[in-house]
Amino acid sequence: MQTNFTAEQLADPHVATSEKILRKCVHCGFCTATCPTYVTLGNELDSPRGRIYLIKDMLENDRPADAEVVTHIDRCLSCLACTTTCPSGVDYMHLVDHARMHIEATYKRPFWDRLTRALLAATLPYPGRFRLALKAASLGRPFASLLKRFKPLEPFGVMLDLAPRNLAKASATARPGMHPAAGERRGRVAILSGCAQPVLKPEINAATIRLLTRLGVEVVAPAGEVCCGSLVHHMGREAQALEAARRNVDIWLGEIERGGLDAIIITASGCGTTIKDYGFMLRLDPAYAEKAARVSALARDVTEYLATLDLREQEAKGLTVAYHSACSMQHGQKITLAPKILLRKAGFVVRDPAEGHLCCGSAGTYNILQPEISGKLKARKVKNIEATKPDLIATGNIGCITQIATGTEIPILHTVELLDWAYGGNKPAVLS
Repeated sequence: MQTNFTAEQLADPHVATSEKILRKCVHCGFCTATCPTYVTLGNELDSPRGRIYLIKDMLENDRPADAEVVTHIDRCLSCLACTTTCPSGVDYMHLVDHARMHIEATYKRPFWDRLTRALLAATLPYPGRFRLALKAASLGRPFASLLKRFKPLEPFGVMLDLAPRNLAKASATARPGMHPAAGERRGRVAILSGCAQPVLKPEINAATIRLLTRLGVEVVAPAGEVCCGSLVHHMGREAQALEAARRNVDIWLGEIERGGLDAIIITASGCGTTIKDYGFMLRLDPAYAEKAARVSALARDVTEYLATLDLREQEAKGLTVAYHSACSMQHGQKITLAPKILLRKAGFVVRDPAEGHLCCGSAGTYNILQPEISGKLKARKVKNIEATKPDLIATGNIGCITQIATGTEIPILHTVELLDWAYGGNKPAVLS
């Protein structure tokens, strides 16, 4: 794609990066076939190619974002299916991240939209606040349907629908501290505690710690970790995202200095995609660029790390698992085979649902901010999963678990919960 940025514009490193990305796009349109919003809406401006045109026009002409640009950028899930499909290597993720930063800096959203986003940014990344919000949701739940009748208030009704009716108790296993390896130590790792996941499903990290320690891996859950930053990063709130990234970088480097780390284990693939990008996100910060790159190099999804431990084959469980590959796993981190290989080794029959490349519609806060599109994608995903006639569903991202669980009665678990059970742990409560 031909661009016409001035030398003055290119002096801005963000613009310079975006200009290089734009020049790689050859208008081929391969991305449209795998873009969930284009497949759902059929609008060229709701495809990666269409959004690229809008972003180019906005940045090249150095103008504030307008309502049209914001509408179509907001509809982007950041699922990154387009990057998997693109034959030209267009780095769409970093381009749309820059566009969101520009929108946040130049566009004044309507009042209710600003309020919704501010509430999400002030609540979800903080486990204590999030837990209190979920407790309060039980009082507001009867008003959910009423709120959803009024477009500006619809996200608040959706939040009430998504809030779990029975809040999980915090897991003692997953609290900050050091968890020694059983027997001879064969590795040492840190684990990301996360923000929403330990409130919604603390058993995921607890299962991870139990499994790794039984396999001879020492696990440290460092005190002081915060949200990885992805929730606010995808809202264009870059200062808040980078502050979280710096905090985590300092915490993990401290652990490296204390006892060394073989990996930083992440059990939410959305977080993994962001942490693996810390090196890029902090590339312009002279105090953190090198340190962030070091942390990104150590980041591993839990299944990515487990695949290196050569787990033994287990007896057949007699259960069929539909494996849902989260977008942040297959498109963001390019991890496609490891989870399914591990599940098969653990004794499960694994099936791939049709259209596995399409997003389930969760995408961080997308199911709250874009409930109509999200609902259509969820229905499509659930239909494809149920067509495999599974006994249960496995995936590697808490957002997908929450989203899909609201559309089906089939039990859905994190992959590591099934692996923990297969290799000596207790049967997950949802299967009992």
